[in-house]
Parts: sequence; C-alpha cells; structure tokens
Amino acid sequence: MLPLLAALTALRVNYMGDPAEGTYTRGKDAIWLGHAWVDGRKKDADVRALAGRLKDTGIHDLYVHAGPLEHDGTLPRTRYAEAGWFIAAVHREMPGIRVQAWLGDVLAGEGPDGMRLERAATRAAVVRSTREILAAGFQGAHFDLEPLHSDDRNYLTLLDALRRVTAAQRAPLSVAAHQIDPLPGFHSFWGATTGHPKWWSQEFFGQVARRVDQIAVMSYDTMQPLEGTYGGYVAQQTALALEVTPPTTDLLMGLPFFHENRFGHWAHAETVPAAVRGVRLGLSRTDAGRANFGVALYVDFAATEDDWTAYRKGWVR
Repeated sequence: MLPLLAALTALRVNYMGDPAEGTYTRGKDAIWLGHAWVDGRKKDADVRALAGRLKDTGIHDLYVHAGPLEHDGTLPRTRYAEAGWFIAAVHREMPGIRVQAWLGDVLAGEGPDGMRLERAATRAAVVRSTREILAAGFQGAHFDLEPLHSDDRNYLTLLDALRRVTAAQRAPLSVAAHQIDPLPGFHSFWGATTGHPKWWSQEFFGQVARRVDQIAVMSYDTMQPLEGTYGGYVAQQTALALEVTPPTTDLLMGLPFFHENRFGHWAHAETVPAAVRGVRLGLSRTDAGRANFGVALYVDFAATEDDWTAYRKGWVR
C-alpha cells in the first residue's frame, strides 16, 4: 500500500498552486460529436442549437463520428450519408468552425478480431478511405485507433502515408492519443502484468506528435479515485505532452464530458473542473505561452449543463 499512497500523495501535491494568468483558451479547442450528426437523425434545428452552444467558446474543430472503419480499412459511404448536409449547415450557422471526420476501429493487438495495421493492404485502404472522406467535404481527418500499443511502427508508417494525403489537400491530420507513462517504462510493466499496456512512452508520443497537425490526449479513464489526484494527474499529463509536442502541432487535452462509474473511471473524481484546473497547472509550469494548445470535449451527447458551465468558467472566461 505504501507505493500507492505515495503516488496518490504526489499527484495531490501536483494539483496544488495557482495557474498562471492568461492560461485560458487560445481558440484551438475541439469537441467529439456522435454519429447522429451524419446519419440522418439530426436536423437543421439541432445545428442551430449547437451553434448557440458553441458561440463565444474556444471551439474551432468538430470531430464528427463518420466511422467506424471496417477491419480491412474500408469505409462504406452509407456510414456518413448526411455528411454533406451537416458540413453545409455548420458552415452556414458557424462560419469559421472546421468539420473533421472522426474515424476509428478496434485494433487486433489484444484479441483475434480487429484491424491489423501490420498488413500493408489494410493501411492502404485506410489511406483510400481518407481520400474519400476529404472528397466528401470534410476539412480534416481525426483518427482514434484503440488499443494502440506504444512503439507501434506500423502506426507511424500509416501516419506518414496519411500526412501526405492530408497535406496535399491542405487538411489537418488529427489523432486521439493514449496517455503518457506517469513513470518511465510504466506501459511495459502494466502490459506484462495485465496484458493491456494502457500508456505510451513519452518518446513514442513525441514521434506521433511530429507526424500530425493535431494530437488530442484522451486524459480520462485514468483510474484516479479522487478529484484532487485526477487533477494532479492531468497536470502531469499536460506537462509530459508539452515537453515532446512540437510548437507547430496543436496539442489538445481531453475533458471528460461524460459520467460513468466503472473500473478505471469514477465520475465523482474525473470532473471537468478538476481537468481544466489540471490542464492550466500543467500549461503554467511547462509552456504557459504555447499558442497551439487547447482542450477537447468528450463527448457531446453525454455532456451536462454543469460540464458546459465548468468549461466556460474555467477555460473560456
């Protein structure tokens, strides 16, 4: 119990202090949106309501779920049948807001089923799918492939190929990223003991960050039992990510706009106020003036009024 108590104490201490002045939104924030926006369930009135919700915030990017990808990397067009309507409606109601296609799949690294990035044909299909969603009008591609183990060279190869496509279209390549080792090599220890190496090494995180235009840390589902230790953990994650993310890459820290109680996530601990304060503390201590920095809100359909209020009061100001 002593190492555990020591770790929790260290995280709680990391949550202490005052954030630096000016550590608020840079207008680079994002929100993950559910599939209902592109499958016909949402209407014009819903877009107008979303526009009202986002007005005078720092949100610049919408990651709208247009997948999932098939395990072979293909993407049926029926999955985003109403994308044209949604993109046009956003541009009409929210000028300046960018719409990216959120694409993901389960990887086969921890089970028999899923996408296999080691197959060149699968990676090529993902690249073709990206060309298709950009041709459909999306202004960027946001990938969330899980569980993605640290040091996956096939993933880096895929990112290199994707970047060539998105750069040619002058569209951002964006990814959702795993958390960084809270202790050096922790992902190896956790993988050996549980079979699921949840974290990435800081070095691998930097390798990913250098290959993309945006990287959004999924800084939730942290197994933290208390609001204070969760906030301290987010502060640490923010600092670790800032240290290896190029200043030209947008770094976004995830905010938990959802409320679940299960192993790995306790709603009473993982709150938006704690996450925002942790983000500001980590930013203050590491690179308070970083311009290409923001937060990413997960996810629209689970958010409460309290979540939105905490984001506005704590981060938007």
